[in-house]
Amino acid sequence: MARPNVAALGGSSLVQHDLVVIGGGPAGYAAALYGAASGLDVALVEEHLLGGTCLHVGCIPAKELLETAAVLRTVQDAAEFGVGAVDGGALEPVVDLAASQARKQKVIDGLARGVASLLAGREVTVYDGTGRLGAAHVVSIDHGAGDPTLVVSEHVVLATGSSPRTIPGFEVDGTLVMTSDEVLSLDEVPDRVAVIGGGAIGCEFASMLADYGSTVTLLEAAPEILPGCDADAAKAVRRSFRKRRIDVHSGVAVAGHQPGENGTTVRYGPAGGGDGEGTELAVDLVVVAVGRRPRGDSAGLVGTRVVVDDRGFVEVDDRLRTGEHGVYAVGDVVDTPQLAHVGFAEGMFVVRDLLGESPAPLDPATVPWCIYSHPEVAFAGLTEAAAIEAGHDVVVSSHRFAGNGRAMILGEVDGLVKVVAEKDPDGRAGRILGVHLVGPWVTEQLGQGYLAVNWEATVDEVAAFIQPHPTLSELFGETVLSLTGRSLHG
Repeated sequence: MARPNVAALGGSSLVQHDLVVIGGGPAGYAAALYGAASGLDVALVEEHLLGGTCLHVGCIPAKELLETAAVLRTVQDAAEFGVGAVDGGALEPVVDLAASQARKQKVIDGLARGVASLLAGREVTVYDGTGRLGAAHVVSIDHGAGDPTLVVSEHVVLATGSSPRTIPGFEVDGTLVMTSDEVLSLDEVPDRVAVIGGGAIGCEFASMLADYGSTVTLLEAAPEILPGCDADAAKAVRRSFRKRRIDVHSGVAVAGHQPGENGTTVRYGPAGGGDGEGTELAVDLVVVAVGRRPRGDSAGLVGTRVVVDDRGFVEVDDRLRTGEHGVYAVGDVVDTPQLAHVGFAEGMFVVRDLLGESPAPLDPATVPWCIYSHPEVAFAGLTEAAAIEAGHDVVVSSHRFAGNGRAMILGEVDGLVKVVAEKDPDGRAGRILGVHLVGPWVTEQLGQGYLAVNWEATVDEVAAFIQPHPTLSELFGETVLSLTGRSLHG
């Protein structure tokens, strides 16, 4: 691979690499590992911790604490399965968040060591510090003390990630008001909680805290929680939340809070204004879960043709190339789904692209989504509404877990499987456009639905495959089978 002209850039003080990645989260370290596996001399610059948000204050710690909630539910319901205390009494579990936090950190530390070991094993040069891209592909690495290190490469990948969004009137203090960063380090269960934001993050936190024993109120500005999900899936989650006494208010906007001697009082009212003085809600904790802000301007970019839009995203084309030749951007810093697995895919994609392998561009509309609330949500492809808006004539089918044998055995019957298919000219269901799941362990069941959508499989093709019984995943097969016009149990 051709290297920049070092002499023209200032002499021998510049360290040369084939590829420099700024940011060590999933997208960044995926690019680094995949690049090194492809024979490139790779440098990775990380200002904080390898693994990024996902590993340290995102996916991994959140799911670890949600698993604590799942274990708690299991013990609480043990008597239904004939399991109780020795004297015949009911089990009375308590949540020890200090122990849960210790286990969470053990998992994080083990995975972090694994990432570092992989990078070292593939001889990726890791620089600790803040990387800033300047003219001529020179990256200045500020270590916080001493002179910066200057590195240069023909190709640079920006993977600077994102940070939690905040909202006016709710200054984050780590005590009364928290974002996801602070909630994931809770060491006591609050009595009363307001979760602002009913998207994936907000629903996960609302579910988790309700399981821990908090009284939870979920406030969402959109007409329904889980914006972007299929309407039937969102309604199924809302019904389940209602049964668990999570108080959900959609179509509302918050208007600040007033701290007092015992917690704080949140004010909210109809989104977009309206009549009435609004509602006051006394809580001990406010969790702000309104999404994440891309850190597009955190990598310097002075003297480059890289453009950051007014939302903070780095502008890229469908090949993730910026306006600066040889410079790519991946992960949360670009306007694609802010998901760790999308970051992994984008990191690998840019390596293949810069090597001239001409990979097919990633399609954001068909990536897999997983939400780890209780019940879980997972989907891939178009919602029913999005398919119709895109001009498809559709036919849909849905089946509830209430009739699934394995779900009944588990005692987890809330939820459904919904398949959206394109209607062929003969009126029959054809290509599968979207698969939407709500229920037990659906995040582990999405695989066959994701493949069906991305391989553009038809309902006839998928229905021909045998589903094991009794399983949760056979409900997907049953739902597809019904779209052929001949169902079995449905």
